[in-house]
Amino acid sequence: MKDLHSRFSLSLYKSLSSGLNQTNLIVSPLSVSLSLGLLQLGARGNTLTQLEETLGYNVREPHVRDFLLLSHPAGLPPVCSLVVQRQRGPSSGQPDATREKQEKKQDDLWPLSGSSSGELSGSGDPQPSDASWWPSRVQMALVNTVSFRGAWQKQFVFTHTQNLPFLLSDGTTIKVPMMHQASDVRFGQFRAGSEQRYTVLELPYLGRSLSLQLVLPSDRRTPLWALETQLSPRHVWSWDTGLRRTRMDIFIPRFKMQNRFNLRSALPAMGISDAFSPTSADFSRISDESLYVSDAFHDVRIEVTEDGTKAAAATAMVLLKRSRAPVFKADRPFLFLLRQSKTGSILFMGRVMNPVDQSS
Repeated sequence: MKDLHSRFSLSLYKSLSSGLNQTNLIVSPLSVSLSLGLLQLGARGNTLTQLEETLGYNVREPHVRDFLLLSHPAGLPPVCSLVVQRQRGPSSGQPDATREKQEKKQDDLWPLSGSSSGELSGSGDPQPSDASWWPSRVQMALVNTVSFRGAWQKQFVFTHTQNLPFLLSDGTTIKVPMMHQASDVRFGQFRAGSEQRYTVLELPYLGRSLSLQLVLPSDRRTPLWALETQLSPRHVWSWDTGLRRTRMDIFIPRFKMQNRFNLRSALPAMGISDAFSPTSADFSRISDESLYVSDAFHDVRIEVTEDGTKAAAATAMVLLKRSRAPVFKADRPFLFLLRQSKTGSILFMGRVMNPVDQSS
């Protein structure tokens, strides 16, 4: 399960980041997989097959449910909803009894979704674009929202934050609020491909059930996209055994970002196409009507600050003592992964190209 989830996570990240090499980016692979699991519960035929093959598992299997429940922290409740919109043509009248039967069938389905919640709503105005051969066209929108704020196991000191240089991908330098701490953390040096050397630093959150892993190319001249294209599930797995506890001087920028995606292009590119087709989708476990997914919205946000939650700006400037400890300084574009320690699940994956850019 861990291997399958890592493959899906990296595939989703690379699909969404394609063509967006210069911008901040964040996605929640675990949250998207929970939403697709919700679709699995209502799918049959080739629609179900595509969902299973892309995710690598069937959510009805007990060991899969156990993994998803372990991977999902109590403090991170994603909102996973199916919003159904019925678009009626002039000859599509449906008896109330049939509608009630459908609603009962839907109500029976949602409790199986575990940590996801289902929400159904309908609206009934006909659309002029409806084809005459599609008298009762019913759309579903998959809506997924998730955010995270967590406290560090060891908090950064506000007064140690200074405005320091950050090298952007175009070669220009800006000043950003750079947090600092000296701490014993898990750290390692790795290689992706023959030339791509990089370092990984792991910062645990309070309770140590979650951690933030920062991934930085070792060579300052290496563009981040070059490392992204080489990164594979095998590399991510190797961090679990390759990181060693080390006394480090740590400098990372404060950052906050939010992204909104419609996954209707990314998911078909990954192999989930029938679900979005009015003619091929099979969600007959939900309804006898011809349901298909018209949109798949994913809204995700994260904030990294001194205490792990929202922090006031530091006003004092301090001089930090020189240390003989190795230095991890994220003063150029880097990747980050927020992972569940026990299962290795990737809750969030993203990149910081410009720490002070909060545009989505």
